[in-house]
Amino acid sequence: MTATVSSTLTIQVLLFGSYAEALGRDTLELRLPGSATIQDAVARLRSLPGGDRIPDRPLCALNLSQAPVDSLLSADDELAILPPLAGG
Repeated sequence: MTATVSSTLTIQVLLFGSYAEALGRDTLELRLPGSATIQDAVARLRSLPGGDRIPDRPLCALNLSQAPVDSLLSADDELAILPPLAGG
């Protein structure tokens, strides 16, 4: 008999501005499949109450560097989800 091992990873998510307000918190942990991308994490966030206010392709930073949504995640990564930025 062969045992199937389910590979998962846990990441820390930081939410800012209106996204933190929408989800009612500014940090949370997500458990995802081992082959998850930023897009998978965003989809999970969007499934939470208030998460529909996060766009499909938000501005993201992975471990303090801007990253595209197709970037692979690793255990203990820090993912920041940033609302649109404006400045002057």
